[in-house]
Amino acid sequence: MNLLFIESTMIRSAYCRLLPRRVTRFYYSTVPQLHPLLQQRAKDLQQEHKALESKLEAYDADLQIKFDTITSILDKVNKLTALQEEISELEAITSNKEEDPELTQEATEELEKLIPQANKLISKLQNQLLPPVKYSDKKCILELRPGVGGAEAGIFTRDLLNMYINFSNVNKWPYKIISETKTSGGGGIVEAILAIDYPGAYNILRHESGVHRVQRIPQTETKGRIHTSTAAVVVLPKLSEGNANSLKEDERSFAPGEVRIDTMRAGGKGGQHVNTTDSAVRLVHIPTGLIVIQQDERSQPQNKAKAFAILRARLAEKERIDEVEKQKSLRTEQVSTTDRSDKIRTYNYPQHRVTDHRCGYSLHDLDGCMNGEKLLELIEKVEDWEFGNRLAEMIAKEK
Repeated sequence: MNLLFIESTMIRSAYCRLLPRRVTRFYYSTVPQLHPLLQQRAKDLQQEHKALESKLEAYDADLQIKFDTITSILDKVNKLTALQEEISELEAITSNKEEDPELTQEATEELEKLIPQANKLISKLQNQLLPPVKYSDKKCILELRPGVGGAEAGIFTRDLLNMYINFSNVNKWPYKIISETKTSGGGGIVEAILAIDYPGAYNILRHESGVHRVQRIPQTETKGRIHTSTAAVVVLPKLSEGNANSLKEDERSFAPGEVRIDTMRAGGKGGQHVNTTDSAVRLVHIPTGLIVIQQDERSQPQNKAKAFAILRARLAEKERIDEVEKQKSLRTEQVSTTDRSDKIRTYNYPQHRVTDHRCGYSLHDLDGCMNGEKLLELIEKVEDWEFGNRLAEMIAKEK
């Protein structure tokens, strides 16, 4: 049996944490393999796929999306299985010393092509085969607010908002700015809420939650000094559409007395109607103390519907975070995590570099990140980092 050096994302991100240091550089196996726990997940998905197929006799949009997602994963699993079988057959040829030398050479060359293909497929599958994150199939809401840095922080917050809008445009995702409060000078923003109405957007963008830091020379800086400013991004799963049609459903999802509803006159610019009509709405969630204020719409029912949609999203995210904290306590070995208050990423303009501090990856194309074209590359690196942590959690639970 040949000993092959196999370089795969999965091995680097997960196995290198789990194996002794002296063997992390070499993986002694002839055929690239998924972790046994992920192989079991693939079998479970096959059973779920069959069960969903029988339920789709009557069309159901949500079930159809889930069915299509699982179908896509199983297609990759089947392709990987076929590649593994072909690799095994070729290695049987190369391991037979009495085989025709020319045939052995051809088999070796073919292996050099197929093994990277199998590793690439494993890299794509590994995150998809982990148990899905709660609300992973949902649309999302992004809340952006400036941190330290004065006026420059507000300008950076506006830049981040544009980055996510650009990212949505690149991916052809529908989006809408729910609310945006600009600074007095108009160059930055005090707060912005962006809804991205693409199913699954929450799972892709949830890693953006945290404090983003920028290092650059502000336009107002006369001495050319580099300033450091921050902005906070919160990514929430969108559980309702935030319109008048969904208002009754949103209100019914809370117990009587759980939410206090206050109405008031909207402030700021907007003309006579805004200043004289009680169209603004404030919701106070009594058990948690969460407060949501909406005043962008001219109609009180519309503001109320948007406020309930945001409140539900914030509560859902709080519930998800609490659940993750409970899961951590079950582990026998702690895996480092990033709290939402930590600085997760730095945008260094002088060096034209964006660094994600969770996975340690630096992208040397800041413009490509800000125009939305290279943001996915950063997100995928964080996903690889997360995969190693989540796999370690699964292994710890099995023990």
